[in-house]
Amino acid sequence: MRLSISPRGLSLIQKFEGCRLKAYQDSIGLWTIGYGHTSGVSEGQTITQTQADAFLKADCANAENAVSRYDDRYHWNQNQFDALVSFTFNCGSRNLQTLLNNGQRTVSEISAKIPAYNKAGGKVLKGLVRRRAAEKELFDAPAGNEGCP
Repeated sequence: MRLSISPRGLSLIQKFEGCRLKAYQDSIGLWTIGYGHTSGVSEGQTITQTQADAFLKADCANAENAVSRYDDRYHWNQNQFDALVSFTFNCGSRNLQTLLNNGQRTVSEISAKIPAYNKAGGKVLKGLVRRRAAEKELFDAPAGNEGCP
């Protein structure tokens, strides 16, 4: 059965992305709107909360698909899946590939590498340090603790 992001995983993304209904430039200059949505965003653009929620759902679906490609190899539990969807939502599928070394890393090696993805524009950002720590904590949480906030 294919996993999809849980409310806990979605909450993690929303917490770190925040929601802005008017386009802004992120820390590396990308035009962004809603919950970290960047595709087709332009200066001065505004959206409704409903549109922000729809962008989030679509962006999560893309991240879910990327993480699911590796499920045959890893058989993710819900916590691992949610953590990697958050990671992929923020860092992209190419960085997921690198993190997993195209499926060659062990789960413990993946866990150890998550915190390294804490830079934007070559600079360590405190927000990314906190986000990676939260994703690692969720990734490492034992299966069966999926419902705990």
